[in-house]
Amino acid sequence: MSKTIMQENFSLKTYNTFGIDASAKYFAAFKSIDELKELLNEKKLSTFNHPLSTTILGGGSNILFTKDFDGLVLKNEIGVISIIKEDADHVYVKAGAGESWHGFVIFCLNHGLAGVENLSLIPGSVGASPMQNIGAYGVEIKDVFHSLEAHHRYDDTTVYFSNTDCEFGYRESIFKNRLKDQFVITNVIYRLNKKPRFNTSYGAIEQELEKMGVQELNIQSVSQAVINIRQSKLPDPKVIGNAGSFFKNPEIAAEKFEQLKEDFPSIVGYPLPNDKVKLAAGWLIEQCGWKGYRKGDAGCHAKQALVLVNYGHANGNEILQLSNDIINSVQEKFGVMLNREVNII
Repeated sequence: MSKTIMQENFSLKTYNTFGIDASAKYFAAFKSIDELKELLNEKKLSTFNHPLSTTILGGGSNILFTKDFDGLVLKNEIGVISIIKEDADHVYVKAGAGESWHGFVIFCLNHGLAGVENLSLIPGSVGASPMQNIGAYGVEIKDVFHSLEAHHRYDDTTVYFSNTDCEFGYRESIFKNRLKDQFVITNVIYRLNKKPRFNTSYGAIEQELEKMGVQELNIQSVSQAVINIRQSKLPDPKVIGNAGSFFKNPEIAAEKFEQLKEDFPSIVGYPLPNDKVKLAAGWLIEQCGWKGYRKGDAGCHAKQALVLVNYGHANGNEILQLSNDIINSVQEKFGVMLNREVNII
């Protein structure tokens, strides 16, 4: 038997940032790879009478529970952040997958390490960062990612993945596609820069820095600017349940973008390689009249249409239905399909 405590009919309400009142048939937390192995082996060895679905929970910031989970939820609490090596230009930092992402960003800022300042205040855990290839304000994880360690759920092996191995895409990785539900990410190594390469042209960062009266640019001031912007636009999950951006920004052919511009001159788009354009999903949703919409306790945030919220007692299906309605209306008005960034369970 595992030394970790297995709990039954466990409430997940405080373990997901939407604050959905769902429960897990079984729940346990693990703080090391050995504890994870014990829990997975215990599951295999027949503590239970039938095959049991298992899901791994990090910060719970990218998940929407639409029902109780009839299986085993394992909470990743593997911690510790440490500098493991450096070269002339870079410092390599290893972080446990259970660490909070923003806690990792603060570690880097405190040690004068550049590369993640634009990713300040993103909710969630270190382990979710490569899985989602999280990004904000012109920076993505793949820009600073070096490698990770993951435990195979079914054959009890540890596998190491390089940047190339992860097959990063826009909010995508191999762990969301070909290897979905096969691995548990345990540790991540990032390659940070000793000399910053500032990226302040995206969003309102430059205006915010000016407002802050910053004379000499540094990673701390960029981080604070990002924090200020996020706090002004996005609801705090501790106050209003949400999972940040609910939808991905859709990518379309440049030709289609030009056609849309004829009908919608103010449409927001960013040029991409391969003759594509990334649209601002929030703008599309707002044009369809959803910004500030509320039905019961499920709604679309008043300041950022990309964020769906739980005002208190909404259930997962009510938020899922709202997302379906938004997807349908954007498809109908613009002929563009929105895809969810949040995982539905």
